[in-house]
Amino acid sequence: MPNAKVLSEKQAIVEALAERIQKAGSGILIDYKGITVAEDTELRTQLRQNGVNYTVVKNTLTRKALDKLGMSGLDDVLNGTTSLATAENDPIAPFSILTDYSKKLNERFNIKAAFMEGQILNENEIAEMTELKSKDTLYAKVLGTMIAPITGLAVCLGQILEQKGGSVEAPAAEAAE
Repeated sequence: MPNAKVLSEKQAIVEALAERIQKAGSGILIDYKGITVAEDTELRTQLRQNGVNYTVVKNTLTRKALDKLGMSGLDDVLNGTTSLATAENDPIAPFSILTDYSKKLNERFNIKAAFMEGQILNENEIAEMTELKSKDTLYAKVLGTMIAPITGLAVCLGQILEQKGGSVEAPAAEAAE
């Protein structure tokens, strides 16, 4: 029977892990068997730069945390070596980074499972997530789409004003007199 101190430490780990998973916009469970220290360091640096929290986790404690959150569908992948990557701000970031590493390292680094907003993703949904661009890139595209009509109108009005012999500065100069 484990002593009370060890038990309370493990319960605290499960609570912290459950809170991390609940706050995360997305998460990915990885089998990292056989990667080198240099490869792991490079991966961790890239993930950290993109706001992704990446840690090695104990299967039993992770299972308890996931069960607590109602995601018991991931229990069957919690065996062997397991690490967890979670992202709060940009839920797409871990998918693109970890998929690139999975392709680069082949059998030594595999995505076991993933979840987003508390829902477990199937293989097709994981593949779709890897095709998406980062959150900032998507924001830039939306903003560009929104600004394009306004920019076109401004250019058109400026050309009409030039054809009529006017100037954009003329009304401001008249108002100053």
